[in-house]
Amino acid sequence: MVIKVLGGGCANCKKLMENAKRAAEELGIDAQFEEVKDIEKIMSYGVMRTPALVVDEKLIFSGRVAGVEEIKEVLKKEAGN
Repeated sequence: MVIKVLGGGCANCKKLMENAKRAAEELGIDAQFEEVKDIEKIMSYGVMRTPALVVDEKLIFSGRVAGVEEIKEVLKKEAGN
């Protein structure tokens, strides 16, 4: 599973990455994490507001920092659990 946080590296982006890593760790999911700061790449996902979370190239959230429990629900769904 590849989890990307889209954004310019702001505090909210860092918090979203932290929450995503914690969610994956708590679920025991082997994931690769990537920060995407390039505005053209961010726009290619149709994101107008950051931070945004992308799981396996699927845009999940944008414009807010999702909590650990919310991200865990998404990861379970995306992992097919």
